[in-house]
Amino acid sequence: MLPQPPRPKGLELADILRVHGDAYRARRPVSPEQSAVMHHIVACRTAALGGHVDSCDRCGFFRISYNSCRDRHCPKCQSAKRAEWVEQRLERLLPVEYFHVVFTLPEQLKPLALKNRAVLYDLLFQAASETLLRLASDPKRLGAQVGITAVLHTWGQNLLFHPHLHCVVTGGGLSADGAHWISARQGYLLPVKVLGKMFRGKFLAALKTLHKDGKLNLTGSVASLAAGRRFQQFLDSLYRRNWVVYAKPPFGGAEQVYRYLGRYTHRVAISNSRLVSLIDGQVCFRYKDYAGGNRKKEMTLSAEEFIRRFLLHVLPKRFVRIRHFGLLASRNVKTKLARCRELLDTPEPVAAPAEKKTWLDRLLEWTGDDAASCPHCRGPLSRRPLQAGSPQEAPPRNAATPLVVAVPILDSS
Repeated sequence: MLPQPPRPKGLELADILRVHGDAYRARRPVSPEQSAVMHHIVACRTAALGGHVDSCDRCGFFRISYNSCRDRHCPKCQSAKRAEWVEQRLERLLPVEYFHVVFTLPEQLKPLALKNRAVLYDLLFQAASETLLRLASDPKRLGAQVGITAVLHTWGQNLLFHPHLHCVVTGGGLSADGAHWISARQGYLLPVKVLGKMFRGKFLAALKTLHKDGKLNLTGSVASLAAGRRFQQFLDSLYRRNWVVYAKPPFGGAEQVYRYLGRYTHRVAISNSRLVSLIDGQVCFRYKDYAGGNRKKEMTLSAEEFIRRFLLHVLPKRFVRIRHFGLLASRNVKTKLARCRELLDTPEPVAAPAEKKTWLDRLLEWTGDDAASCPHCRGPLSRRPLQAGSPQEAPPRNAATPLVVAVPILDSS
């Protein structure tokens, strides 16, 4: 029996950008980074990026497989990267309780953050990590150096700008002299109110220094903050606010951490599965209403507003959105983290030898076919490259029972 062609795909972000992207560019300014992301997503897994053709001369089986764009903002290109990243990080997990702490910037800081993304995102990482490490090392608290993995998200479920940092923190740490592992109390790491106050103090002190040194872009909607007096008034108003640090229930163990990391590390602003429809220039998508009891709802926006909200979350070029601190910092993995394994009587993980897989190996793993034979008649497959920009090819004319299957594939490299 011949293999069935894949079912028609649902609505994708690429479809919205393909139909309305040019009109959006004509009406609104688009940065080079945003323009590149739009181009990559539209071209992903199409003939524009090239690919490979697999064909069988015996039965006429014919398959076109297009390359992925590998853009970190593309909802179709993160699964393979996520799995690879998690595999690499799994060896750093310790057999202890893990905690999930979320640091969020106040609403008043969002206009400034939009004008200074890289600077304020870096500051968010710096202030949050220093707060956790400082408070955990306090002998009156835990008295140990913990390990932190921090992941930056800039969106809410409605796609509005909402910069916040998800931190996974070890439930305990290494003593100052390196002689002991100090465990946190079960179900409790650090007081969230103290975390909020210290986070606020560190962030605003560093922000004041950036302003003094002239390292902030204070144009447009934040131009009034250029004057020193107005900026100090702005800081004073932020000092008077309570900065909420949210501590979620602790993870049950390494397996839960593994699942969490896989879900959060390579998430993009919106997945294709949340898109419902594109009708008459209106985009409908699903979202979770956290303020309304986590109920799932639908929201409809104009295509222009939808694209505007999506582009708010394009990261600065080469910006690192997943960072590690304390025991999990690169410089400590082979020393302090290894010492923690000794103290916890945990064997060093044995990494499997890296296996270099060809593009065809990974493609046929994904489709479930034998890499050396036709999935229909088991005859030999021939493979040839499809150059970028080439139109979709037709099956061989002498094929007895031609079948064309365009397969969305993994990266070509």
